[in-house]
Amino acid sequence: MTDTVQPRFSSLLTSVAHGFFGREGGVSSGLYTSLNVGLGTKDDRSAIYENRKRALRAIAPQSELVTLRQVHSAKAIFIDHPIADEDRVEADAMVTDRHGLALGILTADCVPVLFSDSSSGIIGAAHAGWKGAVRGIIEATIDLMVEKGALRQNIEAAVGPAIQQNSYEVDDNFYNKFLEEDFDNKEFFLEGREAHWQFNLPAYVERRLEKAAIGAISRSLLDTCQEDSQFFSYRRACLRGEEDYGRQISIISL
Repeated sequence: MTDTVQPRFSSLLTSVAHGFFGREGGVSSGLYTSLNVGLGTKDDRSAIYENRKRALRAIAPQSELVTLRQVHSAKAIFIDHPIADEDRVEADAMVTDRHGLALGILTADCVPVLFSDSSSGIIGAAHAGWKGAVRGIIEATIDLMVEKGALRQNIEAAVGPAIQQNSYEVDDNFYNKFLEEDFDNKEFFLEGREAHWQFNLPAYVERRLEKAAIGAISRSLLDTCQEDSQFFSYRRACLRGEEDYGRQISIISL
């Protein structure tokens, strides 16, 4: 475990400050070692706030961090002023055109997506678990960016580290629900053990981005569940019977 934060960058989003952070470089200990930023965890609050400061300082030190109460919805909101942590809004995506604001999405296996239309000066960030993705959080984020002046064909989206197909086992019920939505969703599943499937959530999110007809997409293949030393993971914590799990953050700022 390194003692410095190590954000990962997308080759697409070169004109905006951004980073996908893992668990390295923070001050938390135990289950939360070390860059846990999750206010919903049982970690020490002073450690969480220090970790958030470190992540923000690494890419956007002059900005104020805004995060959400993420609820696996399709709700995207426009941010035009700083929001205190205790006043976080229930939503799963944010869009802004204001300098000095940093949009932060928390994950622990779900898919973080950072968006930018650099020519229009509009950015977005979305939390896409399977529920939010099915409900339309990707499309809601893009639609809000366009409403605020972005050009769809100029929007670039970077899909960050998330749980990958080999780590994401689901049952027949889950599989059948996806096929009922769209039979073509079959391509995102591989047969596993009896009555179980391996689901490719990041690829599913990428396909919804493609269908939205935006300008460019990149996708990380890093597996938050497998990479124990690099990322927090809800699935891994459940498999180990751990009582809680940390959250990592993905940040974008103009």
